Amino acid sequence: MVPPPAAAAVGGLPRLREVVASQLRRMILEGRLAPGDRIVEDRLAELLGVSRNPVREAIRVLETEGFVDATGRRGAVVATLDEDQADEIFEVRLALEPLGARLAAQRDRPVLVARMRDVLAEAQDRSADRDLDHLADLHSELHSLVFEMTENAYLIAIAIPMVKRGQWMLRQRSPLRDPRAWAQHHDLIAAIEAGDAELADAEARRHVLTMRHELRLAAPPQGRAAG
Repeated sequence: MVPPPAAAAVGGLPRLREVVASQLRRMILEGRLAPGDRIVEDRLAELLGVSRNPVREAIRVLETEGFVDATGRRGAVVATLDEDQADEIFEVRLALEPLGARLAAQRDRPVLVARMRDVLAEAQDRSADRDLDHLADLHSELHSLVFEMTENAYLIAIAIPMVKRGQWMLRQRSPLRDPRAWAQHHDLIAAIEAGDAELADAEARRHVLTMRHELRLAAPPQGRAAG
């Protein structure tokens, strides 16, 4: 059950809509709601112990992030992520992530850089529990921090939903449990910390291209995108 409305609306805590959206997003990421499944507002509200209004608002949030399709006759359903859509996400990532890294390198945000290093250290800790959901969360946080460093509200509004959508693919295919899979992030963070915008741009592009290649290799043979 999510926190009651009064608790979620005060003291700087997330609004109830955001809490419900987080719960619903997690259900999709974990596969408890599969692609094509209907999202029944009454049933979900009862499960989470809230009214229908925050559920309806949360569905709209996830629709903008690409997790939910609410345009068909069946009402809101969990969206399907096929190989063509995956390639489209990477086309956008190739445009936005180098830009984000370039702008982040032009800012002086040592607290955020320190947090990125902490996230990376946790992700590569071989002694820690290699829970895939947690690792996917860490990967999303790391990339979100880069965009937050840009201090560009328009870029953040576009990029953060893209990062969350990409988490869906990562959880299904990426070798996140292998600490070596995180190695490129060291160079990206170092370039940002050094204020080298050109190098940060290049490192972000290299990382996105590497991830796209690895995810294509991990795709089922019949479902791989061409190229």
